[in-house]
Amino acid sequence: MKQMNAEIIAVGTELLLGQIANTNAQWISEQLAINGINVFYHGVVGDNLTRVKDMFEIAGERSDVVIVTGGLGPTDDDLTREAFQFISGLKMIEHKPSMDYIEAYFNKINSIMTPNNRKQARVFEGATVINNTVGMAPGMIIHYNDTTWVFLPGVPREMKSMMLDGVLPYLNKTFKQDEVIKSYVLRFIGIGESQLEHELKEIINKQQNPTIAPLAQNNGVVIRLTAKAKSEESAFQLLNQARDTILAIVGNYYYGTNEETLEQVIISKLKDKQLMIASAESLTGGKFIEKLISVPGASEVTRGSIVCYDTSVKRDVLKISDEMLQSKGTISSECALEMSKNVATLLNASIGISFTGLAGPEPLEGKPVGTVYISVYIKNTKHIVQKFEFSGTRDGIRHRAVLKGYEILLNLLK
Repeated sequence: MKQMNAEIIAVGTELLLGQIANTNAQWISEQLAINGINVFYHGVVGDNLTRVKDMFEIAGERSDVVIVTGGLGPTDDDLTREAFQFISGLKMIEHKPSMDYIEAYFNKINSIMTPNNRKQARVFEGATVINNTVGMAPGMIIHYNDTTWVFLPGVPREMKSMMLDGVLPYLNKTFKQDEVIKSYVLRFIGIGESQLEHELKEIINKQQNPTIAPLAQNNGVVIRLTAKAKSEESAFQLLNQARDTILAIVGNYYYGTNEETLEQVIISKLKDKQLMIASAESLTGGKFIEKLISVPGASEVTRGSIVCYDTSVKRDVLKISDEMLQSKGTISSECALEMSKNVATLLNASIGISFTGLAGPEPLEGKPVGTVYISVYIKNTKHIVQKFEFSGTRDGIRHRAVLKGYEILLNLLK
């Protein structure tokens, strides 16, 4: 059977202005890949009739399936229907069930429906209508000139509901594929994208199926593995073989798969070892503990944090000695170590982690901006203090400090 190739078009000037991110295209691509449909093009076009029409004409010539999000609302700048009617000549009609649903919504909220809301119920004659159970405008599926067109609202929760309930079942029934596409993500910390790619250069150069794609992210580096096969079982066998080959080379930096986060892994390891953690945070201002307690179940292993930004808080609350503060300063390995030890003692934790340093804007205590000390103290076992020189913006330095703290902690817990 012929492989179906899809294209995704997002309509909306707000996307071009950067006011919102085009997360719809990413999510739809993932769903289509799971169902064995290739996505060859992503497009974004503003609310302009001529440009939307031009993009539709190009898409219709090169793609088997075109999925359009946005431009189905009630206002004058919602032009998706009009642009497609221009190129297709298809008649539009009011879809009574959708109109009844819209009117019932306004009655329910005791509000007067303005006349332009009737526009949302307009569909192309002969289209397969997809009911919108979480919004107003219905979706449509239309087969025109050997291309299947799917029109969906741009609101993500509406689009996702209609894709899952209406579009994907339709595509699977109409274009049953011979292959499935499966993928997953391997996550790494403590190694840069260029170094990871260098270490894996030989297998990346030989890649065919699965494909191997390294990608830098804010919280480390990921490798996306994607495999095509006749069945899910065969696809995952290919993925697992590739994963094992990769981890045999760079497994020391690996921490999780797919949506697994560093903080989730840390929580899991703390639970396994029955350890409690507390943090003392100066320049990070609570960012470390905030990420940790965002994980459900964090209360089982997390005592809390002392945010000791001011020197007086380090002295009076965290009980850092005056002698050390005067002789070594707050931005020092000695201060970092005492912070991690004291917070573990004060909050009755097995592990104390501390962050002290300088994120800017000016040098302090003779230290340049970006100087950071991180200490991890494991009660009655070991302690470690490391110094770093980070570059970047104030927020960037603070983010990198937190990330490095998680990396150090993960390596100790391994």
